[in-house]
Amino acid sequence: MTASVQLAQEPRLKAPANDGAIELTILMPCLNEAETLAVCIDKARGYLERSGVVGEVLIADNGSTDGSQLIAEEHGARVVPVPERGYGAALIGGIHAARGRYVIMGDADDSYDFENLDAMIERLRQGDDLVMGNRFKGGIEKGAMPFLHKYLGNPVLSFLGRLLFAIPVGDFHCGLRGFSRESMLKLRLKSPGMEFASEMVVKSALHKLTLTEVPTTLKPDGRSRPPHLKTWRDGWRHLKFLLLHSPAWLFVYPGLALIAMGLAGSALLSHGAVHVTPSLELSIHTLIVSCFAVLIGAQFVSFGALAQRYAMVEGFLPPPANFQRLILGMTLEPLLRVAGVILLFGLIGCGWAVSTWAGSGFGPIVYDSVLRVLVPSLTAVAVAAQLSATAFLTSLLTIRS
Repeated sequence: MTASVQLAQEPRLKAPANDGAIELTILMPCLNEAETLAVCIDKARGYLERSGVVGEVLIADNGSTDGSQLIAEEHGARVVPVPERGYGAALIGGIHAARGRYVIMGDADDSYDFENLDAMIERLRQGDDLVMGNRFKGGIEKGAMPFLHKYLGNPVLSFLGRLLFAIPVGDFHCGLRGFSRESMLKLRLKSPGMEFASEMVVKSALHKLTLTEVPTTLKPDGRSRPPHLKTWRDGWRHLKFLLLHSPAWLFVYPGLALIAMGLAGSALLSHGAVHVTPSLELSIHTLIVSCFAVLIGAQFVSFGALAQRYAMVEGFLPPPANFQRLILGMTLEPLLRVAGVILLFGLIGCGWAVSTWAGSGFGPIVYDSVLRVLVPSLTAVAVAAQLSATAFLTSLLTIRS
């Protein structure tokens, strides 16, 4: 799962032959943007006139009550009403209504530079599916981005996006971006809120579309009211989207780490206590903790496998290339066979512990020696039960009415 991202160099924009078709739609979501909408539209239309690009300015209105619709029409833009509220909902409606082969989207708050779109349109003409703006490369004016967004929210979420999905994008949440309309429609984007910005990038990478990045600038917006973006609420929605679309990082990798640590601890302590220092001894209590780590890890891995299989069945995540055969092979009978083998070892250990107790006439138990076998054996029985339940639930997910 890789995506090629480059910073485009100075483009030399050459307009294609004008056959009367609209090449570019400049799309702006709008909810009560009367203060800044006119200047944004004028800048966008000015760019189209100067560049010779055949295009339109489209306003996806999200239920404005301040006269934004009339302002847009007076300044030569086309308005499409989008009843469902939300940043993503407005943009999805706008993308469907767009007439251009390419779409460049940006906020209608006069913070983005609609007068300099040559780099984006050039990359789109070269065949790139999604062209991201990078405000950190192009320049962020003083006061244009809140401190928490600039130094915490955007860098952290961009880092997670690069880590979870191998997308080397430097500015994951830049609102100025261009894309092929046909490519975006094929992704069937759904997020109605601010997390739409993450969905577009993540699904483009998962479906192996071509991503590139060009520098862009950001200046303070021209509105007197607070922005629609809510720092903590929308930050959480972005984070939640990233995690839910990466079952491997959310469940599988943490689970495997817990299993590995638990098995290592169990093996280390299976024959007796270990003295780390003269005053620090790891014994039966640490063994119990290690077995709990195995149990929790097995549950996490089961959840990850179920989540990935469900995502594949429903079609909102493509199968991971490295694990496709493994995930598709997670049918009832193979999983039950594995669970049966684990259960057998667990029952043998439990049987040994009971027989040892019986050998003492069911009297006092020698806890140290018996528990070192009994606890891991009971853990194996519990893991087998979890795996059996996972097997049946996996099969249940494939049932269609």
